[in-house]
Amino acid sequence: MNKNNKVKEIVFAALLTAFAIIIPIQFGFLKIIIPPFTATIASHVPMFLAMLISPMVAVIVGIGSGLGFLLSGMPAPVVARALTHIIVGLVGAKIVLKNKNFKKAIIITGPIHGILEALVVIPFIGFDLYKLIIVTGVGTVIHHYIDGTISYLLAEAVAKSRRKDIYTAFNDSKGV
Repeated sequence: MNKNNKVKEIVFAALLTAFAIIIPIQFGFLKIIIPPFTATIASHVPMFLAMLISPMVAVIVGIGSGLGFLLSGMPAPVVARALTHIIVGLVGAKIVLKNKNFKKAIIITGPIHGILEALVVIPFIGFDLYKLIIVTGVGTVIHHYIDGTISYLLAEAVAKSRRKDIYTAFNDSKGV
């Protein structure tokens, strides 16, 4: 990667991290709460877009997501769940990098996201299977796919406006 592309990657990381921090702080009106599950619609969008840029950007944005939920005053289980975006983003970015298939990355990372979020709430709620599997796990997967759809449509719009495909819309590579 040349120096110019590295700078662009850093700028995208900063912008998407800022969105990952701002969304839980300023968009509480988009929040659905079914304890221990919460869903802030669009909170996964920065993570998904980061997957299209690079694994490192996805990790940085995942850290920003956790920070955003911490700064918004959410309880520890919600912050812990947001920090799973580090792993989900990394896995998704690697899928995109290997397969050039954003839809596949969204689909595959959905169950991974649900399982990770269910696991991180165990120390906070214990082994209540209904709250772990149905409320948190399934709720997260549904939220993941809603935000994945928003992200895909947004990436397609950016790509169309730049006359590129979604895999080159955020960099200077030649489009398909």
